[in-house]
Formats: sequence, structure tokens, C-alpha cells
Amino acid sequence: MLSAAEIEQLPDAVKTHITALDSRLAERELEIEDLQEQLKLARFRKFARTSESASDLLQTMLFEESQVASTPADDTDATDTVTTVTSHTRKKRGRKPLSDDLPRVDVIHDIPEDEKHCGCGHELSKIDEEVSEKLKTIPEQFFVERHIRPKYACRKCEGSGDEDKPVFRIAPVPPSIIPKSIVTPELLAFIIQNKFVDHLPFYRQEKRFERVGARISRQDMSNWQQKAYELLKPFKTLMKAQILSGSVVQMDETTVQVMNEEEKSNTSKSYMWLARGGPPDKKVVDYEYHRSRGSDYAKNYLKEFSGYLQTDGYVGYETALKNRNDIVHVGCMAHIRRKFFEAGKSSKKAGSAHEAVSKIAKFYRIEKELRSLDLLDEEFISERKARIAPVAKDFKAWLDKKALSIRPTSATGQAVSYALSQWDKIMKYLEHPQLTPDNNSSENAIRPFVLGRKNWLFSGSPQGAESSCFMFSLIETARQNGLNPYGYLVHVFTRAPEIALSGKWEELLPWNIKDELLEMKSILQA
Repeated sequence: MLSAAEIEQLPDAVKTHITALDSRLAERELEIEDLQEQLKLARFRKFARTSESASDLLQTMLFEESQVASTPADDTDATDTVTTVTSHTRKKRGRKPLSDDLPRVDVIHDIPEDEKHCGCGHELSKIDEEVSEKLKTIPEQFFVERHIRPKYACRKCEGSGDEDKPVFRIAPVPPSIIPKSIVTPELLAFIIQNKFVDHLPFYRQEKRFERVGARISRQDMSNWQQKAYELLKPFKTLMKAQILSGSVVQMDETTVQVMNEEEKSNTSKSYMWLARGGPPDKKVVDYEYHRSRGSDYAKNYLKEFSGYLQTDGYVGYETALKNRNDIVHVGCMAHIRRKFFEAGKSSKKAGSAHEAVSKIAKFYRIEKELRSLDLLDEEFISERKARIAPVAKDFKAWLDKKALSIRPTSATGQAVSYALSQWDKIMKYLEHPQLTPDNNSSENAIRPFVLGRKNWLFSGSPQGAESSCFMFSLIETARQNGLNPYGYLVHVFTRAPEIALSGKWEELLPWNIKDELLEMKSILQA
């Protein structure tokens, strides 16, 4: 390798060539570093746990103290600050108690009668008892419900004495969610819960029914789901109207594979869109299938809405809201945190990413503290703006500074760029009491669909995708309102045939049902 003095003696053309090679080598090294970050991030997403716990990053920071910037030396307005540290809580060890909602059956284990007498001649008295609880289960029980309708006729006149009425008199057929079938509301709710809550595809349920002697094919179950959806379509329209009646709507989308779509291959991706909204105590979740991720879906869905729309950074929402001055687009802080979190896991010099996660945590800490105070809406908004202002100013200044010093193509650089591009939208959450820093409520609602997709993989037709989305809507709306999904489905499927005649679909909304169903809380939610 030539020394600096030897290089100086070389012709100018050679020195220029060497300089160009050094520049290309530096570019390649940076490119290799970016590719290594991408590979590490891909491995992290595939194999590592998805929890975005700040403690994971803090452990890494112990070995990267030089990378974590403290208060800048040129910060002339630095003053002593008081940091509020949340109190430490420790989880109680041991087995969790069984829910009080579960019925109890007492089994007494008593000593023999001849041992209840003392040697002194007196009878022993019960002074206390020890109670231990064990959970017992009864396997699924199926039985045939026989509907018997006696027929009546007059043996003397054979109907001639009462010509205005039929010769044979019989009670009318009771209304049914699926007429002329073996389906009961309980059976259909059981099948729908198995698929969309427990993620059991119809072909697996078919085997389960065979084991108890019930021959129900996967095609039967699919047809029943579709027929129930056709009957309940007016209720779906009402649920959407309920969402748009609120002042805040959250939206998200995820992929779904649908077979037999026109002009599309079976391997192509379609999309399931989710909207969550309505008044604070009357939330509705609406899933809808659409062929693409184009902005036209969001544009059409929000046609009758005005208020705040909270989403992630997908550009399609921005396109859909073009020229819509009556809708305020709100961003999602969780997506910014996720990018910095992933940068902290993939970058060799991740101190800046760790610092960003720490700064973002302050937003959530303030939000949690204010929510616990039970303030009036005006007081809450005023206090939140006042307390967030210095935190937001500090984080924004930090982002602006990092944007000038961090390589844009690095994982941390991309996180900084994304945060700055979304900054104005994210700060809009300060304007409304129902808004939070992130869109996690809609992401949590879409997660059951993603889990189920890993089991049933695809929908057999566009019609099947539509009905599946509606069943998800019923289940997640029940959960949002504290109801047991199975109990709510039974209620809806029982009342639907009658309500279809009267048109009073609002009676099926979760907050309009009877109190006894409201008590059917999900044990898992408790």
C-alpha cells in the first residue's frame, strides 16, 4: 500500500483515479452497512418476539453509553427539571384466582361421623374450613331439538262448518335464521365463534362434528354463514352509519387472499379494511373487503363523515382526503416508535434510536397520567397541550438536528425522516379528547383477523370474504362493548328473523340489548 508521500509523487491522473476509487469504496462500505441493517431487521421481524418493550432497548443502551446523547453543550436555556417517576408495582406471584363469573359446585370432604367426638365425651364443633378450587370441564354437548307442531281437524264436518278457516290447523313455523335447515342460533354462533374467535377453519370443524356423530360439511357451514350475512345486510349498513356518526374514526388495512376474483389471479392480494368509531361509549368496528389498497375505498367510505381521521402513514389516506377540509387527518405515534425500536435492534450504533424511544415514552406517560384524573373534556385538552408542549418541542428539535447528522439511508435516518414527515399530523391528536397518540385501537381490532388468516389462509370467493368481514365486525363490536361474542351472536341470530320484518335493526346494537346479556362478560377480557 502506497504512503501519502508516494501518492503525492504520482501523476495527477493516477491521483484522481485513486481518489475516485476511495470514494467508491466508501460508498460501498455504507451500502454494505445499510444492507446488513436490512438483513438484521428482516431476521428480527421473522424470528424475534414482536413486543416493543422499552426495557429491551435499555439493556442494549448499557453497552452504548457513548452513543446516547445527553443535554447538548450549546443548549443555553438548559435548566433544572423535575422528572416524575411512576411508582413501582410488583405482580403477585402464584396462581391467578378463577373468575367469580364461573358457577361453583361444592364437594364436601368431611371426616367420618365416629371421628367427630372428642375423647372427653363432647361432640367436636366446626371452627373453620379450608377451601381449594379446581376447574372442571364438561365436553361439548350436542342434542337434537325437536320442534313438534300438532295438527288439528274436525272429524264430524271435516271443515265444512268453518269454511273461512283451513281444514287442518297447525301452529306457524317459528322464524329461523336459516329456514328449512338444522341450524339454530346457538349452533350457528358456535360455528362462527370457532372460526373467527378461535381461528378454526370449517374443514377442522367438520372433523369435530364427525366425532360427536353430527354430519355437517364445510360447504354447509359456508352456506349458512353466507345466508346469515344476506339477512343481516341492513344491520351492517346501520353499523357503518353508527361509526360515521361520531367525531373520530380510526382506519387500518391488511392483506387477504381471495379466490375466484374477476380478472385477478388466485395468488394476488386483496385487502380487508377496518374502521372503528362512534360515540365514546358506543364503539363499532366495521371490516370490509375490497379488491385493492387504492385510496378510492377510503374516499368513498368517508364520504358522509366529518371530524378526525386517525391512521398510519399510508399515503392512500392522504390522497383520499384531498380537498376535504371537513376532515382532520391525525397520525400515529406508535408507528414512529416502531421504526426507532426496529432501528435500535438492527443498527450497530443504535444510541440515537434508543434516545428517540425514550423521548416518545414521555408522550405516553403524560397521556396515562391525565387519563387517570377523569377531567372534563375542556380541562383535559388544555392540560394535555400545556404538558405536551415542552416535550414535543424537545423531540422536534432533536429530530431536526439528527436529520442533519445521520445518514438518511440508515435505519435510524429513515426513522427520523418518517417522524418529521408525520409530525404535523401526529400533533393533531392534542385537539380532541377522544384521540390518543396512536392508532393502536384499530390495530388491536385488526389483529384477530391477522391471526385467523394464518389458519384459514384465504377466502373461497369475494362473497365469502364479504360475509367473513361482517362476522368479524359483529364479534369485535361485541368485544368493544364488553360483551361475550358468543352470547351476542346468539342474540343477533335469534332476533334477526323477527327484526327483518319490522326493520328495527337498532335493537341489535350492543348497547340496546337486555341487561342479562350485558352480564355475559368474557372471562378472558376480565
